[in-house]
Amino acid sequence: MSLTLMTYNIKLGGAGRLEQIGRVIAEQSPDVVAVQELRGEPDLGALTGMRAVVARPWRGQPVGLLVGRHLRVLGAGHVARPFFHAAAWVRVATPLGALTLVSAHLCPYWGGVRAAEAGWLAAFLRRRGEGVLLGDLNTLDPWDSHERRLAALAPQYRRRHLDRGRPDVRATALLARRGLVDLFRRCGSGAGWTVPTSGGGGAEFTRMRLDYLWATPGSAARFTECRVVTGAAAESGSDHYPVVARAA
Repeated sequence: MSLTLMTYNIKLGGAGRLEQIGRVIAEQSPDVVAVQELRGEPDLGALTGMRAVVARPWRGQPVGLLVGRHLRVLGAGHVARPFFHAAAWVRVATPLGALTLVSAHLCPYWGGVRAAEAGWLAAFLRRRGEGVLLGDLNTLDPWDSHERRLAALAPQYRRRHLDRGRPDVRATALLARRGLVDLFRRCGSGAGWTVPTSGGGGAEFTRMRLDYLWATPGSAARFTECRVVTGAAAESGSDHYPVVARAA
């Protein structure tokens, strides 16, 4: 048996684009979808036929998880920290065993806040055993060179991704130090950037990887595929492309 996970920032609740979003999700047949930017809390459960878990924010927008009805939910809730947006979690019985899956959307504006949020998430997963963190982390990865990408941004957006004049990778570097595995780096194929789509995104984006799946080591070893979903409805469903990972 296999397990398919997806993360998808649907942009401002998917207003006017829910049909495309539903089509993107259906075409990938995921078992669990982490969704971000649930402004207005659209009824994605009815749209997809999956069970929805939603976490409401302190300041930003809700996030959630959609769980296939064939999976047994062992627990669900929100990570009780003051995230700018929110973090939702479910623990489900899967073909890989019981997994804790977290949907998160890190602070878009300040790298120090993102690093703190990443620390809370890493600690939460460590207490829960095997699991996967999915979401829009609003930050760059710690392995690639990002200077050219950042140079293409207007100064007000470039500042969001700088730490003392250098690319800010504090949040993702922390996740790596805590032992989590970037699934795209482990088994990814194709282009890795997740924003902007051809039908969305403005001056705040150049071609950047902001959306991730990070797994605990035992779970990461089971994943054999990770890719960014492009083309067809994914071009107009949001300003972010979804990311899908599959395990056997």
